[in-house]
Amino acid sequence: MRWLAGDVLVITGRNLRRLVRVPTLIVFATVQPVLFVLLFTYVFGGAIRPPGIEHYVDFLLPGIFVLAIAFGASQTGVAIADDLATGMIDRFRALPMTRSAVLAGRTVADAVRNLFVLLLMTGVGYAIGFRFHAGALAAAGAIGLAMLIGVVLSWINALVGLLVHDAETAGLAGLMPVIVLVFTSSTFVPVATMPGWLQAFAEVNPVTVTVDALRALVLGGPTAERVWQALAWIIGLLLVAIPVAVLRYRRATAG
Repeated sequence: MRWLAGDVLVITGRNLRRLVRVPTLIVFATVQPVLFVLLFTYVFGGAIRPPGIEHYVDFLLPGIFVLAIAFGASQTGVAIADDLATGMIDRFRALPMTRSAVLAGRTVADAVRNLFVLLLMTGVGYAIGFRFHAGALAAAGAIGLAMLIGVVLSWINALVGLLVHDAETAGLAGLMPVIVLVFTSSTFVPVATMPGWLQAFAEVNPVTVTVDALRALVLGGPTAERVWQALAWIIGLLLVAIPVAVLRYRRATAG
C-alpha cells in the first residue's frame, strides 16, 4: 500500500505539472468556470424566479458546480487517450510501478483541480451575491459532495478514454452525455416548469439528484434524504466505473 500511495503521488504530481505548464489547460480550468457563473447568472437571472428563492445565483450555483466539474472531467478522457496514443502508457509499463496508479493518480489530480475550481466559483459567486445559507458545516459538505461527483466523473471519463483510444473522440464522447443530462435536469430551472413527459425523466436524472442535494446544503432546510440519494448514485457509479476502468486498462496495456 505504501508503494501504491507513492506511485499515485508521483502520477498526481505529473498531471498537476502538466496542467500548470499548458496554457490552454489553465484557461480551461479558470476562465471557463468563471464565465459559467457570470453568464448564466446575468443571462437567466432576470427571467427565472424559482419559488422561495430571493437571488437566482443561490439557486444556480450548485448546478454550475456540477456543470463546470462535468465539463472539466471530459479532459480526463482526453488525457488518457492521448497517453495511450503517444506511447506514454508504454513508458509507464516499463517502470517498476503499480499499474492502477496511472488511473488513480489521474483522478486525484482531477480532485485537486476540482477543489480549486469550486473555490474559485464560490469566490466569484460571493462577489455577485451568492451565499451559503445553512452555515459553515453545510458549506463544507456541499464542497465535499461536489468533489465526490468529480471523482465519479473522472473515473467514467478515464474509462471513455481507454475505450476510444483517440483524444478528440474522447472529448466529444465525454461532453455529449453531460450536455443532455445537465439541460434536462434542475440545474438551471425547477423541474416543475418542464413539460410533463420531461419531468418524469428529469426527476430520476442523476444530475438532478446531485444538484438538488447540493442546493439543499446551500439553501438549508431538509437535506438528509437528498444527500443520501446523491451518495447512493455516487457509490453505485463508482462500484461500476472503477473496476471496469481498471480491467480495461489492464487489457489495453497487456502484452
